[in-house]
Amino acid sequence: MNQKQLKCARSAVAVVLGSISLCFSGLSIAQGGGAKRMDDMAGMDGMDMSGSKPGERASAKPKAAPRKSSDEQVNIEKAQSPAIPMNEGPTKDMPGMKGGGSAMKDMPGMKGGGSDMKDMPSMKGGGSDMKDMPSMSMSSMPGMGPMQGGSPPPDARDPDAYAEGMPKMAMPGMEMADDERYGQILVNELEYAKGRDARGQNLNLEAWYGGDYNKLWLKAEGERRGGRLDAFRTEALWDHAVATFWSTQLGLRHDNGGGGRSRSWLAFGVQGLAPYWFETEATAYVGSGGTLAARVELRYELLLTQKWILQPKLEANFYSKNDPQRGIGSGLSDMELGVRLRYEVTRQFAPYVGVTWSRKFGNTASYARQADERVKNTQLVAGVRLWF
Repeated sequence: MNQKQLKCARSAVAVVLGSISLCFSGLSIAQGGGAKRMDDMAGMDGMDMSGSKPGERASAKPKAAPRKSSDEQVNIEKAQSPAIPMNEGPTKDMPGMKGGGSAMKDMPGMKGGGSDMKDMPSMKGGGSDMKDMPSMSMSSMPGMGPMQGGSPPPDARDPDAYAEGMPKMAMPGMEMADDERYGQILVNELEYAKGRDARGQNLNLEAWYGGDYNKLWLKAEGERRGGRLDAFRTEALWDHAVATFWSTQLGLRHDNGGGGRSRSWLAFGVQGLAPYWFETEATAYVGSGGTLAARVELRYELLLTQKWILQPKLEANFYSKNDPQRGIGSGLSDMELGVRLRYEVTRQFAPYVGVTWSRKFGNTASYARQADERVKNTQLVAGVRLWF
């Protein structure tokens, strides 16, 4: 065996011996660790190792003392560690730390050692004020395009061509009622009147045309005595609905007859159905020279049966100035109260009979006496009520 082979054999023997030594060393360490773990387990509460088999280690370590809880361990460590004043430790140079304590009150929004959230920016009442936060838009987010809407694409289908080219058309009988226009002519009074000294005819006519909110309203009222026109009043008004049963009226009034000159007025009033179903008209007038006038009319229909209807009526006129040519005085000029009983043959045709009482007041009564006319008058009336 040469020198080189001898060296190789020695190296192999050394490696084998080293491996055997390492194995024995690891075995002893493992046994020592196992014994130590057994000793620790023997010291645990509820672990009794007295029933060990013969031959085991007789010189086991004494039973370890029970482990203390975390709170007790912390208290022991605090007691053993030297007390370091807060003003000498590393915290004394920290901002906001004074007098050995945390000076939280000097921090923004911190008062009295507690957190005062209401003084912090964007924090009000202890909550987050979300209204100051910028709004989130889907179009502003990366990778997010605009939401649906906007102009349709060029190849979008025509909404009017959904019926294969047939245009939209009105369907008979399907129109909305508030788009309709209606009209009516109502002859409230077309009657013959007979009093103590005179007889004649009376006319009270109304006509309107329009929709639910706006109408053109025409009114005419007059008396004919002794074959001549005694007084006649006509009004043309624009009627606008302002409530369920009420409307305002604005327009013109024209008076003629009575032996005096004619006069025109600017009219403004209200018309509607008052509580307890009183039909009410109240109109104010402004004439030339600053003359003012007012007229009030109240009606009520009492249904005795479905055919017989009793209708009381009250009418009063007021003026601000005297008009001797027309025999009108200032203040309450005249008043008329009437009751008419009608029988409705149909809703469009109803004959009636009734009685009226009229009286003149103030200077109007004085002008009537000078013209040898009656201040008080009672008349029997008979006529017909019509509407178309």
